[in-house]
Amino acid sequence: MSDSVRGTDLVRELPTVADTRDFGRRLGGLLRPGDLLVLTGPLGAGKTALVQGIAAGLRVLGDITSPTFVIARVHRPDPARGGRTILVHADAYRLGDAVDPRAEIDDLDLDASVDDAVTVVEWGEGMVEHLVDAHLRVCIDRRDDDTRTIELVPVGGDWADRLAGLR
Repeated sequence: MSDSVRGTDLVRELPTVADTRDFGRRLGGLLRPGDLLVLTGPLGAGKTALVQGIAAGLRVLGDITSPTFVIARVHRPDPARGGRTILVHADAYRLGDAVDPRAEIDDLDLDASVDDAVTVVEWGEGMVEHLVDAHLRVCIDRRDDDTRTIELVPVGGDWADRLAGLR
């Protein structure tokens, strides 16, 4: 793994899927209720693998799979493992054909749980940022050798300070 810093952004190269999950686990350890993460990147880049790691860091119940067809899944904390918050994992890939895609997001009622949960939305850029005052944009890309590059872009709040724990 290698990393670099661009301004307040953190860029990390992750050679394997296991490294992606491990990074997600470490990121999950920094998250708290009210956090919104907006994941972007092409199909197969590793967004769901990252969320699997985040779920491990949050210690939630249930298998983490892509919610593409159900749009959103709610994972409760596992008290036996020290779980501390709900994880809402949404996938907006099939949304966005409407004139105002934010209306489709509003139909999911993510705003009803955003204060009490960590909310991670794949493909949500331009649709969910209005739910909170500050969020973390996570840009994932996969090179031909399967190495993933993850860039964490803090947008408002105390994200920049919190991300220092990952450096």
